[in-house]
Amino acid sequence: MTDYTEQNRIHWNARTAINAVSADRYDIAGFKAGKSSLGPIEREELSDVAGKSLLHLQCHFGLDTLSWARLGAVVTGVDLSDEAIALAERLSQETGLDARFLCTDIYELPQVLDDKFDIIYTAGGVLFWLSDLDRWAKIIAHFLKPGGIFYLQEEHPFLNVFDDAADVTDLLTRYPYCHTKEPIQIEGLLPHSDPADNQRGTEYVWSYSFSDILNALIAAGLRLDYLHEFSYGSNRRFPFMTQGEDGQWRWKDSANQIPLTFSLQASKG
Repeated sequence: MTDYTEQNRIHWNARTAINAVSADRYDIAGFKAGKSSLGPIEREELSDVAGKSLLHLQCHFGLDTLSWARLGAVVTGVDLSDEAIALAERLSQETGLDARFLCTDIYELPQVLDDKFDIIYTAGGVLFWLSDLDRWAKIIAHFLKPGGIFYLQEEHPFLNVFDDAADVTDLLTRYPYCHTKEPIQIEGLLPHSDPADNQRGTEYVWSYSFSDILNALIAAGLRLDYLHEFSYGSNRRFPFMTQGEDGQWRWKDSANQIPLTFSLQASKG
């Protein structure tokens, strides 16, 4: 049997080195100079973090985690990739921003972390890497303090049905919308890499519908506070998108009303 978790860890270790030098997508130099990596949606909706404990799940190399630290949160970042966590720890030291980073599979987190948190945060292309959304939601509920909030800002799940290869010119369905037990295997050039280097990787992802996401959180005992959908996002998911002066990506065809991003907040009673 394929160890999907280990294969994805290898994949994200390779992507860490590429993403670290991607000025357009991550801009580590700008972050070190004082810029925030957080987008306008989460900055507006999750504004009151000063002095609160914040757990960032699937944090990659911690730019968002450290951006929350700049806003006064007491932060812990968790990620599967040891290369990403090593870079996150270096960035914490270089910027003088206090943060704790843990390298672990999210499903093993209850075995290595005892704390409870005011806020649990995750964002930006995270859900389709998870093999079991119900276990994920239960882990969130486990680590939240009573009265704590979970905040998610994510690419819209309906986008996952479309082919997002670099050469597509229109919306073409390719992947399932509803969840399947076995993952989807994707092979190709690593995102943000130089095509001339021909760096290729294999990743395993899972599709989830909107109802899967909401029902997992509800079943874990969380109360949905709000759900918002947006016609823009921070990522150029498809080649036929255009970037506005605000840095956000939108459909070139203004008549296209398919949402690109959503956010939600859920609370623990």
